[in-house]
Amino acid sequence: MGEHVEQEALFRKALGSYPTGVTVVTALDEQNEPIGLTVNSFASVSLDPLLILWSIDENVSTYQTFKNIDKFAVNILAEDQKDLALLFSTKEEERFDNCEWTLSEHGAPVLADALATLECTTFKAVEVGDHTTLFGEVKNIVATDQAPLLYHKRHLGAIPKTFYK
Repeated sequence: MGEHVEQEALFRKALGSYPTGVTVVTALDEQNEPIGLTVNSFASVSLDPLLILWSIDENVSTYQTFKNIDKFAVNILAEDQKDLALLFSTKEEERFDNCEWTLSEHGAPVLADALATLECTTFKAVEVGDHTTLFGEVKNIVATDQAPLLYHKRHLGAIPKTFYK
């Protein structure tokens, strides 16, 4: 048992050293109420068709809802949206009362001023370990030229401006 705990700690340390972008995945639940959570397990998968993926922990309160939805939006956060990343990573139930958002014409809650938003239909859900990976077929894209918000070693921040030289 001790070796597994040690391996898990090393796994977290290693992957925590890998910088990722930060997203908030949003959808409507069975009562047409908006739900969302901060996600950094996000990646592109395919260009034909346009596919992305993200993973959700089975212990998240909205796990069953997200696992069974047919559409969602991935809001890729801009460097000045750390507050949104933190808001959607808490247990706060009234998250959407504390941010600006709209319901898109495709029926997904979309956060204001995101770096990019990908509206998707669920292509496939695969249960793996203690997570489910959701594959989304991208149906609508909004993209800007803003800089991204990054997650690295348990910190949220912007890419240093010297990086752009």
